[in-house]
Amino acid sequence: MNAPATPPSPYSASTSNSKVESHTLSVLVDNEPGVLARVVGLFSGRGYNIESLTVAEVAHAEHRSRITIVTSGAPETIDQIHHQLERIVPVRQVTDLTVSKRSLERELAMVKVRGRGEDRTDALQLAEAFRARVVDATTESFIFELTGRPDKIDEFVDLMRPIGLVEVSRTGVAAISRGPEPI
Repeated sequence: MNAPATPPSPYSASTSNSKVESHTLSVLVDNEPGVLARVVGLFSGRGYNIESLTVAEVAHAEHRSRITIVTSGAPETIDQIHHQLERIVPVRQVTDLTVSKRSLERELAMVKVRGRGEDRTDALQLAEAFRARVVDATTESFIFELTGRPDKIDEFVDLMRPIGLVEVSRTGVAAISRGPEPI
């Protein structure tokens, strides 16, 4: 006898024929102990990946924080994440900034590059082209500070690899909707 077919799990992107998409979610939460752990626990408990995570208090008087999460998945998976986040008690609002197409994303990175002679000149020229600022310099290395879209930072890092990339530190994505209205 054949066992009855089970419907595909909404937690598994591999069972879906949908294209994997990256989405930026803005989550407004009460600023209280354990909220971030609950949000992250939702992701880890269901096997969702967090590509970028930033959190900070945004309304001191109201004790509200904003968590910005970049995650990937099939549209069904992103929809499931959105609905599950809304069910967490200290979560006040969940907004998918990717859907609106009216948002700005920025990230800060510090990039350490080793180099002498011509490599130093190349690194400085590239930094100028990307509007990266030198925040530390020695005779053998630089640390550049760069702010921009995540893909701009990725490109800068890739160009620094052959010159002498040592290490990179990134803040994660901060995002906000355009226009006069709040999210």
